[in-house]
Amino acid sequence: MAVVPQEAIHQFEAMIEDVDESLKRTFQSMHQGYPHETLMRFLKAREGIVSKAYEMLVDCLKWRVENDIDDMLAKPIVPVELYRAIRDSQLIGMSGYTYEGLPVFAAGVGLSTLDKASVHYYVQSHIQINEYRDRVILPAATKKYGKHISKCVKILDMTGLKLSALSQIKLMTIISSVDDLNYPEKTLTYYIVNAPYVFSACWKVVKPLLQERTKRKIQVLSGCGQDELLKIMDYSALPHFCRKRGSGSGSSRNSDNPANNCFSLNHPFHQQLYKYTKEQFLIRHHAEPVKQGSVHVTLPEDADEEDIAKILESELEKFKGLERYPSLTDLKISDDK
Repeated sequence: MAVVPQEAIHQFEAMIEDVDESLKRTFQSMHQGYPHETLMRFLKAREGIVSKAYEMLVDCLKWRVENDIDDMLAKPIVPVELYRAIRDSQLIGMSGYTYEGLPVFAAGVGLSTLDKASVHYYVQSHIQINEYRDRVILPAATKKYGKHISKCVKILDMTGLKLSALSQIKLMTIISSVDDLNYPEKTLTYYIVNAPYVFSACWKVVKPLLQERTKRKIQVLSGCGQDELLKIMDYSALPHFCRKRGSGSGSSRNSDNPANNCFSLNHPFHQQLYKYTKEQFLIRHHAEPVKQGSVHVTLPEDADEEDIAKILESELEKFKGLERYPSLTDLKISDDK
């Protein structure tokens, strides 16, 4: 990876000062108080070439504005049955932290079917996890460990992988492109575990689609990877599929305790993420002016209480079905205290 000279960073900073205000606002949301480090990520992603890094960052900022990414965490996926279906078919989660404080994210590549929702919802879910990582998880880790933490590690479980998984190559390419172009240098290492014999055949198809800088970060571990991974994290931080069970290895689907399955909707990570999106939705909702919250009713001078009640009830009936936002009653996935 190219060493980025200080002069290049200063030049990059000056160029970003001239972008439109809308791009500056989303850049502020993206860098979370670390603009220098964010510019460094884009420079590294473009081998230290300032012009290419600038083009990449501006394209990213435009993508954020055009797709309303700053408000992505205020858009819970509803109804909850749809969100549960996504979680059951797009196996992603967070299991803990490395000794260095990097969040450990896991993906059940082999058993993810990606067939329970439209491409739009799978991409939305992936972006929400990215934004939650960058705006909540990483800042909290930075505070906890007393140093700036901007990366994570990812463990990819190939349990159950079949050649038929290549039928989802289009969606996987879209998600990979979102990460490569808009969240560069956010992953330190990709660990591949539980790779079956068909992995080599699938890898030959997928590998050419990946960026060179991504391919350099991939490590294929033996078996479930427990022995190697314990060098960088505690046992409690291991995803369930990396924990040895007798002579065998783990599985993306199974766990002795469902709450320990980092893919499950019942896992603390997903509970906290979904609760956060609900809270952000409510904050956004309450901050906006109520456009349908009042009505003028003319009452006869001689109307009694019964007549008034009937007139008001009749007027209120007109507002049924006009809610601007989906009901929040279906958003609850656990008993929040």
